[in-house]
Amino acid sequence: MERLEIFKIIALQAGKGELTFPANVNATLKLQQALDDADCHIEAAARMVMAEPLLSARVVALANSAAYNRSGNEIANVRAAVSRLGFATLKSMVASVIVRQLGSQITDPQLRAKSARLWEHTAHVAALSQVIAKKVTHVDVETAMFAAIVHEVGGFYLLSRAEEYPGLLDDNTEDWIEYGEKLIGRGVLRQLEVPDMVLQAVEGMWHGGSPFPPRTLGATLVLANDLSPVSSPLHPPEGAERRLAAARNDFGVSGSTLHTILDESAEEIESLAAALLV
Repeated sequence: MERLEIFKIIALQAGKGELTFPANVNATLKLQQALDDADCHIEAAARMVMAEPLLSARVVALANSAAYNRSGNEIANVRAAVSRLGFATLKSMVASVIVRQLGSQITDPQLRAKSARLWEHTAHVAALSQVIAKKVTHVDVETAMFAAIVHEVGGFYLLSRAEEYPGLLDDNTEDWIEYGEKLIGRGVLRQLEVPDMVLQAVEGMWHGGSPFPPRTLGATLVLANDLSPVSSPLHPPEGAERRLAAARNDFGVSGSTLHTILDESAEEIESLAAALLV
């Protein structure tokens, strides 16, 4: 079966809601739905988070990162971490766990390595998106981080299914970028009930280009993606040239410059990425 035909089959299944998720993903999806309930309170949210060890560790780590621990007071329990972060950030953390869980049952060493690198790329894009949103484009910070966390969810889902189709990802990423990323990514994002503005921002990345200077959520995501020091393993090596061009590209921002802002925010970016990599 040709690669493109496989992409179409997986995308059709995703579009119909016939997603094959590991059991732990389904459990975390229920947590995501519970957090969307307007009557959900901090105590209840903290109890649900504590039932997920990976999420608990990441929530506490993020609450203690330079981006959220302005006072320097370290937190050592989930309830205090949830209170400091707020529900919007907590939803991003739940999304990050769902994305990582998609690769939890991969047994093939090469696919596991791709999944690990893809998450490393995602973590850096999320950290950069948060800082760029706050200090450069002035879009909603939490939405920017959430969009970055889910921007490669189609790739994670593909990796979780790739063992069913030996050779699917061998050496060739052109079909994935041209067809699979859009077909599968859109289906998975919709099934995860990602807000339309986030879906539109991610789709903007797939189609390439962004307004300059960057002012929108989509432009925030594109800039963070281009500046990420870790590339996606599902994209061709030429992406390194784009990252190099982005790193060289500087522009004025409210009396400062992009490079100056990134340099001054290096600790914040590093701590955010590290918290997501827990």
